[in-house]
Amino acid sequence: MSTPPAARQLSLRRQLLLWLLLPQLVLWLGAAFLAHSMAMSYASEVIDRSLAKSSRALARQVKPFGNGFYIDFPQAAREILEQDPDDRIYYMVSSPPEAFLLGEPAMPRPPASLQRKPGETFFYDGRIKRLEVRVAALYLPAGTPERPELMLVQVAKSRALNAELARKILRDMGLPLLAVMLLTSVLVWAGISRGLSPLRHLRRSVENRSPRDLAPIEIDNAPSEVRALARAINELLHEVDGQVAQQRRFIADAAHQLRTPLAGLKSQSELVRAELAATPPDVASASRQLLQVETSVARSIRLINQLLALARAEPEAGLQLAALDLRQLAREVTSEAVPLALARDIDLGLEAADDALPVAGHGGLLRELLANLIDNAIQYTPPGGEVTVKLLRGAGTVTLQVCDNGPGIAESEREQVFARFYRGRAEGQGKGCGLGLAIVQEIARRHHTRIELSDNPPHGLVASVDFTLLPH
Repeated sequence: MSTPPAARQLSLRRQLLLWLLLPQLVLWLGAAFLAHSMAMSYASEVIDRSLAKSSRALARQVKPFGNGFYIDFPQAAREILEQDPDDRIYYMVSSPPEAFLLGEPAMPRPPASLQRKPGETFFYDGRIKRLEVRVAALYLPAGTPERPELMLVQVAKSRALNAELARKILRDMGLPLLAVMLLTSVLVWAGISRGLSPLRHLRRSVENRSPRDLAPIEIDNAPSEVRALARAINELLHEVDGQVAQQRRFIADAAHQLRTPLAGLKSQSELVRAELAATPPDVASASRQLLQVETSVARSIRLINQLLALARAEPEAGLQLAALDLRQLAREVTSEAVPLALARDIDLGLEAADDALPVAGHGGLLRELLANLIDNAIQYTPPGGEVTVKLLRGAGTVTLQVCDNGPGIAESEREQVFARFYRGRAEGQGKGCGLGLAIVQEIARRHHTRIELSDNPPHGLVASVDFTLLPH
């Protein structure tokens, strides 16, 4: 079973430790390398100075004498130079250069590319009997004015001493650096733990909550970053609390609205049964009661359909917008409403251009929006009136209008009519469920637009919704 990607991700603590300690480790390694280079440089400088002094001291013991040399180098001095095998000094005197006079015959010769400058000490690395050595060489003038010559004095020391001295310097520098790094790591760990404690507190405050507890999280003593996160969570909790309260009110209102027609159905069905059980049965009265039952059933069906439409229009439901032809949709919905308009003696018409009007929307919800606007207009327009659906094209927009010549809505009520289950005081407005315009408003919001109500002179109402036209 593979591990989900989220489980493989590093925690915030580990990421902070990684980004804080890894650069520190790189810096420590760089400092150690730099310290080692400096230690080697200082050790080499110390050894070179010692070899330079030794070469000049040895040169003073060899003096030209006639056609030869007088060597004043006592045996005791030789034993002092050669007594320590780990710090042994090798030496050789030759004149002319490479013509052995004194010391170690295996002394490595100077590089051929080296320029010979009398009186100047120069250094190079070599090998004596498989031993790595550091050599100081000094050329001095010798011979007679008639026969000038050069004398080469060479002094060498093992490079092991150089490396040992560098290791000591590195150890003396590296151990304090390592101690500082470890101490810094502990302080970084403690600092991260301390810094993340508000997040742990926030997590515990959320984990220990009941699913029904939507009270804001306390953020008074939290750092600014955590306070911003807690504030965002509190805003989300506030929105969820509002949605939950809205759903509770909706359920309570829906239950109340459904209880009335269902109770009426029960009463009317009991009356029908009583009329048919009488001797002789009152068929005419039973027929009138059955007509009332049919009316109540129709109202209940309409109410349930509107409740379902409102639920589909809720923001929580998923919504995929797609391109559709608003003109074609308006023709279809208007045609479907013709039988209802004829039954109420309403003149229903559509005014739209012949070309397509593409918009981005949800076909089912936009159909519900227009159907509710047309249904409201038909319900509240007196017989013999007119209802017209218009599509007005503008600069990059199209306006959907439903106009009627009914009693209209007072301007003081135009905000209230969008509330759920609100019924206005105008004539005919007691016939609906009070959900039509609430549904229209929710659907308009889902399509990033809004519905506006205005007068339709000389009397009546115009409901308008604007949409953005898509390029053909």
